Amino acid sequence: MASDSNSNLRITIERNPSQSRLAELNIKCWPKWGCSPGKYQLKFDAEETCYLLKGKVKAYTKGSSDFVEFGAGDLVTIPKGLSCTWDVSIAVDKYYKFESSSSSSSPSC
Repeated sequence: MASDSNSNLRITIERNPSQSRLAELNIKCWPKWGCSPGKYQLKFDAEETCYLLKGKVKAYTKGSSDFVEFGAGDLVTIPKGLSCTWDVSIAVDKYYKFESSSSSSSPSC
């Protein structure tokens, strides 16, 4: 029996990371993205790390009623291959970065 490809993919949340952790990640050089409240069907073709400046999200894994909730001040990692629905209750403003196939460190901006 084939298992759902999402079953072992998990969103991880680091609540209120320190300023030194954010500086180490160089997040202020990352692109920004935002959305208004609503429901968004998303598929992640690459691992994404994002830091929410504003907002509140419940992310439901496709085919499941399980969800994780995250919001402003959270550092979130979404694994490659995950399909989910974002139920955005408060408009989101975030820095984000997709993992590239290269292993070089991030250039300074």
